[in-house]
Amino acid sequence: MADPETDESPAETIHGGRLAAKALAAAGVDVVFTLSGGHVMGIYDGCLDEGIDVIDVRHEQAAVHAADAWARLHPGKVGVAVLTAGPGVTDGVTGVANAWRANSPIVVIGGQGPFNNLRRGSLQEMDHVSVMRPITKWADACYETHRIPEYLELAVRNAVSGIPGPSFLEIPMDVLHGFVDPAAAPIPAFRDYRVRTTAPDEELERAAALINAADRPMVMAGTGVKWSDGGAELTAFREGAGFPCFTNGMARGQIPMSHPLFFSKARKAALADADLVVLAGTPLDFRMRFGASIPSATPIVQLDLDDTLIGQNRSATVGLVGNIGRNLAALAGRLTATPDRHADWRAALTEVEDAAAAALRAQLDSDEVPIDPLRLCREISDFIDTDDSMIVIGDGGDIVAQASKVLKVPDNGTWMDPGPLGTLGVGMPFALAAQLAHPDQRVMIIYGDGSFGLNGFEFDTAVRFGLPIVGVIGNDAAWGQMLRPQVGLFGRAVATELASTRYDLVVEALGGHGEHVTEPGEIRGALERAFAAGTPALVNVEIRQDRDGPKGSTYV
Repeated sequence: MADPETDESPAETIHGGRLAAKALAAAGVDVVFTLSGGHVMGIYDGCLDEGIDVIDVRHEQAAVHAADAWARLHPGKVGVAVLTAGPGVTDGVTGVANAWRANSPIVVIGGQGPFNNLRRGSLQEMDHVSVMRPITKWADACYETHRIPEYLELAVRNAVSGIPGPSFLEIPMDVLHGFVDPAAAPIPAFRDYRVRTTAPDEELERAAALINAADRPMVMAGTGVKWSDGGAELTAFREGAGFPCFTNGMARGQIPMSHPLFFSKARKAALADADLVVLAGTPLDFRMRFGASIPSATPIVQLDLDDTLIGQNRSATVGLVGNIGRNLAALAGRLTATPDRHADWRAALTEVEDAAAAALRAQLDSDEVPIDPLRLCREISDFIDTDDSMIVIGDGGDIVAQASKVLKVPDNGTWMDPGPLGTLGVGMPFALAAQLAHPDQRVMIIYGDGSFGLNGFEFDTAVRFGLPIVGVIGNDAAWGQMLRPQVGLFGRAVATELASTRYDLVVEALGGHGEHVTEPGEIRGALERAFAAGTPALVNVEIRQDRDGPKGSTYV
């Protein structure tokens, strides 16, 4: 194999990095996220030829998180991160694990020392595939240059098909930088690999019979709706019979939160009193108390992408496997109940919602200093309401939990958070992908001060690429979600105190716009100036530190 840094290669041959880029382009990849590394630089060279943007970040974890967000914003496609060998790959492990639990279809390409020196101790050599195998759907290595496109098609196919998730491909540097005749390395045909099937008619009829007989049904929609691209079908299904609908995971934003059938604060009451629960892509994990949130006698109709997800932790009365949107559409055509039938049920839940909102009113309107966290969240919510298409990203513990009580995803906007792994630090990486994907939409991150410290330096990346992302920190100078349980359980706390750091000045030093807020009346003006700045910006808001008891802040 010829050296890519010489002119000795015949003109008709190309190196493996260009092959990789050609395959990625054929798969519909528009951008790759990376931190510059010598093991993988051939891919960058190929991306220049194929018109694929190369976005270089300041930490490999951020590159993988950004690929995760890119996949969430482009159903049916993959997000791609390119990582150099050794610490480059291990730095990306947390991002891969987060995508694994969130079912995000990403492809991570990892470098490796030269194949002809394998197991001899090359710089940064390690067994990446074994590290990645437990947290990916597919992990392998390619040892022949002409097979790089073939292996990338395998990676994409495994990432997108069935239950989505990460794929990992290792390519040694001499394989990646080797030259071959392109005729000997054809680019495979890529297709839409997503689940398209519907459940058998007899199962659909059984489910429809339960739904039509129910007096107090409810829908709990989750991430599987997102991966089925089933938001429109979910809306039509619930409207057909007037079902109250709740969401978790990435189903947030799949249905308009302004819709009268959308509910959020009455979930506990609804689950307790419902005589039928329709689980649409919602796993019965810790967020549903492993199924215990639903009374044992309540029948369940469960829709999901794969048989392995049906009946996990709690048996389903009827299981519908396949594309969730298509199965919802098939059910909608079998409904005989009308919206009027469930009017009293909806009215009862509306009363619960109204009472919950009223209970928060004093905090939402508080003029307290330091600022009440819910007052901050209300100001953010009011500001979001001025933009029907804002993309909002939650990156934190307490502040995001508080915001979830107040914020509604804009009807044409998007909400993203890490998902069930609960990874902190996704904020700016997710925002980078979101602003690149939707340059005409405004992007806001809601931060905790703890989470900002993990990948806050990616503001440098936003500055370099001219991405006017705005972050808002609820700064209580603590790891609040751990502080309160420690005080409540043990009467004292350790490893939970932070400084009241001027993170706004950090962002200013990186070339962005900073705002420091200490009074509740200052919040709205600071947000307006931050978005008007036209540069990456951070609004650092000092909020009250709460130390009294667990308050349900730890969920496992």
